[in-house]
Amino acid sequence: MRLSREQILALEYDKGQRVFEDELAEDSSMEDIDRDVLDRYKEILGTNASDEQVLRSRRFMRNGKLTVAGALLFAQDPSAMLPQARVRVLRYDGVKMKTGEHLNITKERSFHGPLPKVIQDAYTLISSMLREFQFLGPDGKFQTVPEYPEFAWFEGLVNAVTHRDYAFRGDYVRVSMFDDRLEIVSPGALPNIVTIDNMRTTRYSRNPRIARTLSEFGWVRELNEGVQRIYTEMQNSLLNDPVYSEPGKVKVQLTLENNIVARTIRRSEALEDQASPEVISSLSEYELAAVRLAFANGKVTARELAAHIERDRRTASRVLSKLTKDDELLEWHGSSPNDPKQFYTMK
Repeated sequence: MRLSREQILALEYDKGQRVFEDELAEDSSMEDIDRDVLDRYKEILGTNASDEQVLRSRRFMRNGKLTVAGALLFAQDPSAMLPQARVRVLRYDGVKMKTGEHLNITKERSFHGPLPKVIQDAYTLISSMLREFQFLGPDGKFQTVPEYPEFAWFEGLVNAVTHRDYAFRGDYVRVSMFDDRLEIVSPGALPNIVTIDNMRTTRYSRNPRIARTLSEFGWVRELNEGVQRIYTEMQNSLLNDPVYSEPGKVKVQLTLENNIVARTIRRSEALEDQASPEVISSLSEYELAAVRLAFANGKVTARELAAHIERDRRTASRVLSKLTKDDELLEWHGSSPNDPKQFYTMK
């Protein structure tokens, strides 16, 4: 089968015979440079050399033009030369993507710019949208945990930006946040000898100059080291293993699942909606414990409260009774005062 020029180039890039990041970005020049990022890089290197000299010595510029790697790392707007060079973050309401009149995107933002800034800005947005979960630990005390371990999702984002196939046009790195999972999609199939099965132990970088530079900025670790730790961090957080896949063999997708079924979303503003800060601050230690239990778990029983505050059930019952009468924060549910299934909920 006779291959087209683009197919031949793609094959050469995949085999490592040519490196796309070393190609020249046409119509680029020193005028495109983001001075802040380049100044940070020069500070990291500890050099006083001129901007152009630093770029040429690191093979980010040739014949007065930026290379693809140079544009991606240091241009003010790489997407002007490489439209596919952006990161898009989307937040969906629910667990499925809907379209048309049922469109369920609640937040959307695209990031253009030099990769060090894109990574930092995307990190700031994603971390602000992630939720926290609160649950009762085995010691009877509340524990608050993040929706996903930070290393897992951030390393996934950095890997997607660093190792994506920038020769693959028409697509971009995409982070999609659903109620039950987070998906990070990186355009292009896995590079060269890396497969889904061996990616935890096999090291290969499609963009070695970009990877090295982002490592100097403090963002990138060795590919297999980061992937292995993503697994470890998810396991330590009692979450399912990360799932890597290659949809259509044209992209790499990392899926992180949260544990929304077993954990309760902690929303302090919802508690304040039910009781003013003044009322909450007036509660005794045991009363506040009861309110928090009812809020976090959806309901509370005298037995649960007694175990939590380490007092007898009679004391717990008095606390719960007061909160239903005097403070009117809780609502009692049961058929009679002796009902073994009686419980209390937030009003």
